[in-house]
Amino acid sequence: MIARIVYFGLLLFTFFPFVESSVALLLGIGYGLIFQNEFGEISKRYSKKLLNIAIIGLGLGLNLHEAVSVSKDGFFLTFISVLSVFTLGFVFYRLLKINKDTSLLITSGTAICGGSAIATISSVLQPKANQITIAMAVVFVLNAIALMIFPFIGHYFQLSQYQFGLWSAIAIHDTSSVVGAAKQYGEQALEVATTVKLSRTLWIFPLALLIGYFNKKENSSYKFPYFIIGFIATMLIATYFPQGEKVYHILQGISKQLMVVALFMIGSLINLQSIKQAGFKTLSYGTLLWIFISILSLVLVLNCF
Repeated sequence: MIARIVYFGLLLFTFFPFVESSVALLLGIGYGLIFQNEFGEISKRYSKKLLNIAIIGLGLGLNLHEAVSVSKDGFFLTFISVLSVFTLGFVFYRLLKINKDTSLLITSGTAICGGSAIATISSVLQPKANQITIAMAVVFVLNAIALMIFPFIGHYFQLSQYQFGLWSAIAIHDTSSVVGAAKQYGEQALEVATTVKLSRTLWIFPLALLIGYFNKKENSSYKFPYFIIGFIATMLIATYFPQGEKVYHILQGISKQLMVVALFMIGSLINLQSIKQAGFKTLSYGTLLWIFISILSLVLVLNCF
């Protein structure tokens, strides 16, 4: 009973505009570690729905012409990072000798877009349920860390808003954490990060096709993230119908707050059992990949942009 009251109390608290992304995520993680989350399935389902709605709404704050310019830089960084992560992932898989499917799920999540990539690749790879859970747990933990430390690292290296947007979009797994970190850094960083991250998400499609082809398992399917189409649509509306700017601004604000609420739900999914289940080797595998891509992308951003 107490756990339910605390959950809904914290959930309602995250609807207030003064609650930041990092605070919401920390509250969620704290709840997940202290209480047994009875609303795990609800949190997982609705956090995804809120995230998708929020991303569509964020498109109202972007301009198509600026987005195309940013995506060109993002394509270069994404291509280098995806190729590097899968190459290094194969090396670490051989060295650490972890489960093949778990390795592939974590590598896909690191290279593309965290939980969304893991969920999509699972539909064609068809791994065991515990392998998906382990991969998700590793990504969630690293996302939580990234959301908290990336803004500090960005300020330490004196990254511009544009540079931080690029870096966070490439080096952080999930879209929610990318947006959360960029939101703390500044409005321009948020716009750049959202655009680049969503263009990076499109890499799920060829990746799913390749994995599906080489695994050749029956009854596999590919679930395209349709919220990307919604994001592009709202961006086109904002670009070619600027007279609705005031309304767009209000809707964008609501979208940002929905993102904060979703972060609390995502954080509440982390618990000690999922962390223990991951195991040292698997956690090391995911952490090494994440550290590598974070450093590589930071060096590229500092020297090329």
